[in-house]
Amino acid sequence: MTSTPNLALPYLAAAQAQKHVTVNEALNHLDGLVQLSVVSANLTAPPGAPSEGNRYIVAAGATDAWAGWDNSVALFSGGAWLRLIPQTGWIAWNAAGGRLLVRTGSAWVGLDAAMSLLTRTDSVRLAEAPAGSATDMMVAEELLSELSGATVTSSITIPDRAIVFGVSSRVVTATTGASSFDCGIAGEVAKFGSSLGTAADSTNVGAISPQSFNAATPVVLSANGGDFTTGAVRIAIHYLLAIAPQS
Repeated sequence: MTSTPNLALPYLAAAQAQKHVTVNEALNHLDGLVQLSVVSANLTAPPGAPSEGNRYIVAAGATDAWAGWDNSVALFSGGAWLRLIPQTGWIAWNAAGGRLLVRTGSAWVGLDAAMSLLTRTDSVRLAEAPAGSATDMMVAEELLSELSGATVTSSITIPDRAIVFGVSSRVVTATTGASSFDCGIAGEVAKFGSSLGTAADSTNVGAISPQSFNAATPVVLSANGGDFTTGAVRIAIHYLLAIAPQS
């Protein structure tokens, strides 16, 4: 063997001349790989003015000096690009994306995906079976601005077949015209809260016993003591969604 099996560091040969060249090459490899942090994982061609020591995960469809280097680590060292071929399990910090990437098989994926972690997004898959059936936990937000009239209806809806456990709200801009307001749905105007405050930063968490909705259903704000004349309220629908088997 002429190099190490994992990091491909060059070995010194017996009675080798200019040993420092091989040693320095190995040090360059180590400097590029240890505590791996890449500038970006989205470029397909080298940047115009890289700094010494910059590293990139090469995106698919690489060109120019990176042609054929898809998904490899490109290290700029000594004024030239050096290809470092990743192995399964390597971890890199992507400075541009602000996240950890893990090498799994033939791809770089986020740490959350590699380890099946829950993430802070508006839609999280809690469980998934082999045929694709799943349970998702979700939240949908909308800012209802320039309130006017006796009622205001949201554009977002409680999805068909969703299991809802609450609708929360925050007054972003003080509402005028109404002394208070209710938050609910058509036919149940105070389902998620009644006589709610109109001052800015007033909040309400309208928790209910989990309920299934069998049609897409908007949220309705109803003015009390007069019509809305202005103001803005942000609402959030909190729910579970069952996904049927996909095959």
